[in-house]
Amino acid sequence: MKLSKRTETLEPSVTLTASAKAKELKSQGADVLSVTLGEPDFPTPKHIQQAAIEAIESGKASFYTQTAGIPELRQAIVSYIEQFYGLTYDVSQTLVTDGAKFALYVLFQALLDEGDEVIIPTPYWVSYGEQVKLADGTPVFVAGKESNNFKITVEQLESVRTAKTKAIILNSPSNPTGMIYTKEELAQIGEWAVANDLLIVADDIYGRLVYGEHTFTPIATISEEIRQHTLIINGVSKSYSMTGWRIGFAVGNKELIQAMIDIASQSTSNPTAVSQYAAVEALTGPQDTVEEMRLAFEERLNRLYPLVLEIPGVKLVKPQGAFYLFPNVKETMDICGYDDVTEFTDALLNEAHVALVTGAGFGAEENIRLSYATDWETLEETVNRIKAFVENKRRK
Repeated sequence: MKLSKRTETLEPSVTLTASAKAKELKSQGADVLSVTLGEPDFPTPKHIQQAAIEAIESGKASFYTQTAGIPELRQAIVSYIEQFYGLTYDVSQTLVTDGAKFALYVLFQALLDEGDEVIIPTPYWVSYGEQVKLADGTPVFVAGKESNNFKITVEQLESVRTAKTKAIILNSPSNPTGMIYTKEELAQIGEWAVANDLLIVADDIYGRLVYGEHTFTPIATISEEIRQHTLIINGVSKSYSMTGWRIGFAVGNKELIQAMIDIASQSTSNPTAVSQYAAVEALTGPQDTVEEMRLAFEERLNRLYPLVLEIPGVKLVKPQGAFYLFPNVKETMDICGYDDVTEFTDALLNEAHVALVTGAGFGAEENIRLSYATDWETLEETVNRIKAFVENKRRK
């Protein structure tokens, strides 16, 4: 069967691929430790589960819903944004989707024509570029240098801007680096975007997972002009430990949101009903579990960070948010005799039975990603196995 041209250039998700490899090896009897997926290891809070159960038992979850989401959830999103952003939106400016990933997908389908360009800072979340390509757009990557905490500057953005540039993606806190843009840095980028009439795609999914003295500033809050040029992408998966429920949302320009709704109506029809009722409770119910998880992640980060630095050759900027480490392992690979980061991560999986994610899928050929959204015993043993692997290679 001849498949479409778009499938010929589509790169599979490296995070899901790494997870699948780990599961396959584990099914064969290997003692594999996996720190691949960005998935909190906490169960969904009980009060959210109960809301879903009540929706099922009452019969509310049995039927199709509006494509854009049930009215209760769209209103909950408006209230959530007002509470945590201090911004007021109309319900008509919201869209509920099957995960935040699908919000991004329908955005690019609604926004881009063939050849339109989207600027994507690197390292980047693995699906940004592929989703742009699926909409016949062109991803334009700009390197966030480690010397600048993986963040890009206005000068870099201006150097790649063309007449075809339509948007820029900002993910702060970042997957995979955990870095956060300051208010001043966001203001400079936002003003540049406004001056050039570009859409800012603000992926704020990790906005409530911030550590130490660092703070999350939504770029939409910088000024009214910047807000008018910003589409907020968010969801319940990370902060509420609801990855399996698949509920994300978009907030922004009414015309753009309506176009996204129209596309969603011809693809998924509507998000899963029971998940929507659970998400209402997540956004409007008690928020103490969010802080409990944040504190747990912060403790793991503070314990894990110095241990990872003990791995020979590793260089690591301490993350400020999210739940990933993104160490530079160039010198470590040199010690072990590898010059390709994907081959290095494959060797760690096959020989040390440690599943990590290659940095190549994030646009970083010298890095690996390690998720600390798992239990401490797994994290500690993961580092011990990597250290032993490197020391053994060095002796050889």
